[in-house]
Amino acid sequence: MRRLHLAVMLTCLGASTAQAGLFDDDEARRRVEDLRLKSESRIDNVSRGLVDLSNQLQALRDENAKLRGQVETLTYELEQAKKRQQDFYIDLDNRLRKVEPQAVGAEPPQKPVDQAVLESQEYDAALNLFKANKYKDATAAFTAFVGNHPASPLASSAQFWLGNAWYLLRDCKRAIEAQNLLLSKWPNSQKAPDGLLAIATCQAEQGSAAIARRTLEGLVARYPEAPAADTARQRLKRK
Repeated sequence: MRRLHLAVMLTCLGASTAQAGLFDDDEARRRVEDLRLKSESRIDNVSRGLVDLSNQLQALRDENAKLRGQVETLTYELEQAKKRQQDFYIDLDNRLRKVEPQAVGAEPPQKPVDQAVLESQEYDAALNLFKANKYKDATAAFTAFVGNHPASPLASSAQFWLGNAWYLLRDCKRAIEAQNLLLSKWPNSQKAPDGLLAIATCQAEQGSAAIARRTLEGLVARYPEAPAADTARQRLKRK
């Protein structure tokens, strides 16, 4: 009898253990499935995030390309405007050279023909460097000309072109210094109004809009009949 009872107990214990094992397997499978679903959800979220990030990066690339194109266009237009301004001043210089001595003020003493020819050749050589866009060489040539021929009728023009060469070398500080020297030494030169206009341009590019405006107003007041004064009036209207 005791053997039968023991056998029954062992049978029940085995069944209970098997049932517990079955429950453990179901729980494990359920947990694995939960983990799988959660993992898939996270992967989907990451994938969507990567797609969104990729789209944003592409949009930024497109916008950057667009902005780069606009910058290149504006840079080209600025260079063309500077070239037109340069050509205008060179043409003006050629037309005014014959009357420049009378505009300076007191009649300069007559010089030997060979000296006048030498000065003209040196001046033309410096101006040709400027025309060839060799601005660094032009600054040296114009500086040398003004130093060697301070009383020359062409000295004020050389000083003006020296300032323009510095401007085209992106050195507004030296450009302003050069044009201020033109105004102090040759205030009656026909280049003086243009020198003031060049100073205002540099001041504006340096971010000193108020100072540039005062310079333009001073130009109009000081040289009201000069062509540069008309340009100054137009700029003042836009500010």
